[in-house]
Amino acid sequence: MSADTNRLEEFTAYRERMNDRILDSGTHLGIKRFFNLDTAAYRDGALDAATKELLGLVASMVLRCNDCIDYHLLQCVEAGYTDEELEDAMNVALVVGGSIVIPHLRHAVETLDLVREREESTE
Repeated sequence: MSADTNRLEEFTAYRERMNDRILDSGTHLGIKRFFNLDTAAYRDGALDAATKELLGLVASMVLRCNDCIDYHLLQCVEAGYTDEELEDAMNVALVVGGSIVIPHLRHAVETLDLVREREESTE
């Protein structure tokens, strides 16, 4: 595993560790409710969960949150989206968000490359 691929492992471990820390520490009820609302928003409903993750990716790119981009890209890959489908969604984010999204587009493409590299190394 390359050092860059390790970025994904570190991100996932950090996110899980800190979410556990936040939710297991007698956290404020409002914080717990928000985390639950966030989780529930991505469940199957009128839109399936995979579509909602793709929407989350686009919104994260427009809002310029690299952690969120990484999370939703991982979820989208797990849901089975192809690189072409993800690139099409990234194009929507770029058009909606404008040129300020370009650095986050770079980050998203790098993350997708790392995810695919990790997949190849585990085959």
